[in-house]
Amino acid sequence: MSTFYEEVGGEEFFSNLVSQFYGYVATDPILRPMYPDTDMKGAAERLQMFLEQYWGGPTTYQENRGHPRLRMRHAGFHIDAAARDAWLNAMHKVVGGIEMDATHRAQLWSYLEMAADSMVNQPD
Repeated sequence: MSTFYEEVGGEEFFSNLVSQFYGYVATDPILRPMYPDTDMKGAAERLQMFLEQYWGGPTTYQENRGHPRLRMRHAGFHIDAAARDAWLNAMHKVVGGIEMDATHRAQLWSYLEMAADSMVNQPD
């Protein structure tokens, strides 16, 4: 039985997704200030490793960083509804432009919405 990771194209798919996503982050007035210049590449690598592991790929993220603990890792960032929406908007542009079947797109989008909602740590 194959994994989502394998079915969508493995490392190449996730590398493309994350690369395009950070292209949007670099110019977004809400998201860009959350990423220090010295860590953009590191942030992209961590997101790619995390997504690959989550979707059934290599466990590199956990081997290097331990349990994801996403809410804890993002607690130091001011994430309100506007930040969530900016993140989702950037991901939506990327996911909408990547070739994949509708079932995979729906699965991925459902997860991304849930993850973004769960990162909000500031009231409106």
